[in-house]
Amino acid sequence: MNGSTPEYAEKATKLLKNATHAIVFTGAGISTESNIPDFRGTQGLWKKFDPKMASRSYFLEDPNGFWQFYAKRYEYVVRAEPNAAHRALALLEAKGVIKSVITQNIDRLHSKAGSKSVLEVHGDIIMSHCDCCGERVPTLECIKVYRNSGSAPKCGKCKGGLRPSIVLFEEPPELIEAAFDRACRSDLCLSVGSSLCVYPAAMVPEIVKRQGGDLIIINYDPTPLDGIADLVIREKASVALEAILKKLNSQ
Repeated sequence: MNGSTPEYAEKATKLLKNATHAIVFTGAGISTESNIPDFRGTQGLWKKFDPKMASRSYFLEDPNGFWQFYAKRYEYVVRAEPNAAHRALALLEAKGVIKSVITQNIDRLHSKAGSKSVLEVHGDIIMSHCDCCGERVPTLECIKVYRNSGSAPKCGKCKGGLRPSIVLFEEPPELIEAAFDRACRSDLCLSVGSSLCVYPAAMVPEIVKRQGGDLIIINYDPTPLDGIADLVIREKASVALEAILKKLNSQ
């Protein structure tokens, strides 16, 4: 990066250096630079598709339509590579500046970038499982069956319906208590690319702030928590995080 250090980078660096246990909370906005569409942005998925297509009831009512939608989502994810924002967070973890990443994303890009402590509260799309017996199958195999037959894939053991191993609308995220536990042990939350509208996951930064911790928000669009944040950064995730990393490296 060229030029002077942005003022927000100096403020964020000070907050991060003062923290003893900082965590990161990420949403779809961090992966848009990897060409994975977000949900609520101007070009988001919900501008093109009905959100009900990501629900459990839709999976049960129209499994073929459900797999048509998730085959498209899988294509976006499987082609994607980590971007500079993901890599910056991995470096911040390696430096000990942050302790872990809690993500709403299902794309595994944090792990691909080198982050070691990653909690995927909404699962990941790479694997699927039987809704009846739990048998696990690579999602790619399910998509091959769907495209070759035109029908939703069935479990080879019990003939139950197969679905991606992600949290659908109308389902509770199984790992949310683990996320809350990490939030309770943290004194700073760096929220990156999240609208902070999806609950209960969005309670993670709320918990940190409620117990006296600091909150940094990096997001292009306003969020419901901007008013209580210690620092709000309206910038691309990669630009903001690289500026923060550069400032930290200079000290």
